[in-house]
Amino acid sequence: MSAKTKLIAALTLILLATFLTTSLINYAFTRATIREELLNSALPLTGKNIYSEVHSDMLRPILAATSMANDAFLKSWIEDGEGDLEAVTRYLSDLRDKYGFLTTFLVSASTDNYYYQDGILKKIGARDPHDVWFYAFLRQNVEFDLDVDTNESEGGKLSIFVNFRVLDDSGKLLGVAGVGVNVDRVTGLLEKARRDYGREVYLVDRDGLVQVHRDTSRIERDYITETPGIQGVAQSILKPGDNSRSFQYDLNGEHFLLSTRYIPELKWFLIVEQCESSALASARDNLIRTVGIGLLSSILIIVLCTLTINHYQGRLERLAKTDPLTGAANRRALEEAFDRFAYKADRYGAPFSAVILDLDKFKAINDQHGHLAGDNVLKDVAATTRRIIRPSDTLARWGGDEFLILLDGGIKEARVLSERVSCALTDEQREIPVSFCYGMARFKEGDTLESMTHRADRAMYKSKDAACRGRDL
Repeated sequence: MSAKTKLIAALTLILLATFLTTSLINYAFTRATIREELLNSALPLTGKNIYSEVHSDMLRPILAATSMANDAFLKSWIEDGEGDLEAVTRYLSDLRDKYGFLTTFLVSASTDNYYYQDGILKKIGARDPHDVWFYAFLRQNVEFDLDVDTNESEGGKLSIFVNFRVLDDSGKLLGVAGVGVNVDRVTGLLEKARRDYGREVYLVDRDGLVQVHRDTSRIERDYITETPGIQGVAQSILKPGDNSRSFQYDLNGEHFLLSTRYIPELKWFLIVEQCESSALASARDNLIRTVGIGLLSSILIIVLCTLTINHYQGRLERLAKTDPLTGAANRRALEEAFDRFAYKADRYGAPFSAVILDLDKFKAINDQHGHLAGDNVLKDVAATTRRIIRPSDTLARWGGDEFLILLDGGIKEARVLSERVSCALTDEQREIPVSFCYGMARFKEGDTLESMTHRADRAMYKSKDAACRGRDL
């Protein structure tokens, strides 16, 4: 693996690791912040708002049931033998219409009659499953309670009943009076909270039995003490207190956060819970966007770095192998070219030759026209020669005013090339006339660059002695 490849690979790893690490740290920080905000602010605030609405909605039926239990007319009517059915029916009907309750009722302890706004519904009995609430309430020995049950007087609608004891002046039980409200009114508030905030809100009694839930199939059936996940914190939830409290639990790979509040007037617990993953949806989307942008940025940076490295590496390679003045190959590049030519000659028997060009009277040009003009002559000679030689040939600067050409072919081809270069330099209109002498040498088995160029150099000097007629060795 080259140093360039290693550098680009290291740069890629650093960029990707930096983007991913930064993104994951930001996500973890955002997750902790969201969790803290949910537990200490958002969920308790939702619970407080729902508490206010539920408390407001349920306080009126509680007050109405309290008024019924202490109403002198109702007590007298029971004590007088429950004779005037129309009077108690009118009383219950007026109360229902005044406050908009679903139903109003009175159960007599002496006759077991169940009175409601339209008359007598039935006689209650211990064996009737619908009447279990009555006997359970009496056993509790409490002033009132709330019970969620189907409403027989309203075609089985699920209702929240407020049950109050009716006692005479001596404390003897006369019956149970109360009102029933449609549970849909409260579940509507809970459904609105789920729709607006994505949070599940429901009410449970002190035993953990679900009393109000948007999913009515759970009402009076599910206990949080037996529900997977939340059962681990259920006992802690079911401890009355004045302030809201926060809890967490895991279920099916999801993390849930919840806030609870005790409603003493109802003796129920209000629970607000939310799946953390839903709250983190925006954070996850932001993480995906950040990682995506980071990857694209990394790719662009790597591409730009690669292009820049290749550009400067190319320049360095050219500088390392090119004469800076003329653009011809330098000694290093010439040696590499000689090795390639020699390999082909040894392996395939392909002949090649070397030609040394020596400019005539170059020192006089520098002395007469200046070194800048001399440099321009050298650049012009190199450019002209490059246009004439083949792409497979190599032109190198051999000395101050000498150039060397490696070309495929023998002495005949070398001589033809030398003559073409000579003609090109002589025919062109030049401000400073240029001429040169040349020497040639063909590659022999076992030759090195030094040995081959030495013969070409000797041939060049002999050609100078022979009035610049090219000779070969």
